Amino acid sequence: MTMTDTNESENKVYAIKTTAKQERTVADNIEKAVREHSEIRVYAVMVPDELRGYVLVESPDEIARIEQLVEMVPHARVVLHGDTSFGEVQHFLSPKPVVSGIEEGTIVELIAGPFKGEKAVVKRVDTGKEEITVELYESMVPIPITVRGDNVRVIDRRDDEH
Repeated sequence: MTMTDTNESENKVYAIKTTAKQERTVADNIEKAVREHSEIRVYAVMVPDELRGYVLVESPDEIARIEQLVEMVPHARVVLHGDTSFGEVQHFLSPKPVVSGIEEGTIVELIAGPFKGEKAVVKRVDTGKEEITVELYESMVPIPITVRGDNVRVIDRRDDEH
């Protein structure tokens, strides 16, 4: 969430350690605290799914000011010392395809739709549409089913058929 326009060259990115599974709550509370205390400048707050237990904050302020912010926010624990550059967190800004890491032969479980709970083998991956074609594992007749990539959970990454 962006709070104001910013000049990236003068800003720093701070990693704030949070209580487990409270990252979004901390991000929301940071936004509220910044609104109430205008002397603390925060331009962006980011909660990457891959970085559990941390919230990233972009600010031109020094670390001492961000530490003051952490003291005001429930579930925020500590600001990590050391420089975090914008380049180090830039890869969090572009979404990864839902089907990344899923290959042909991967065994998955369907987690939505009419076949929810069924296990299947991936037969084809369409990265452009973020869909995969699977065949149900225990089916008597192999019927290809195309599902969205976010409707499956990977169980096993090896190809059992070969």
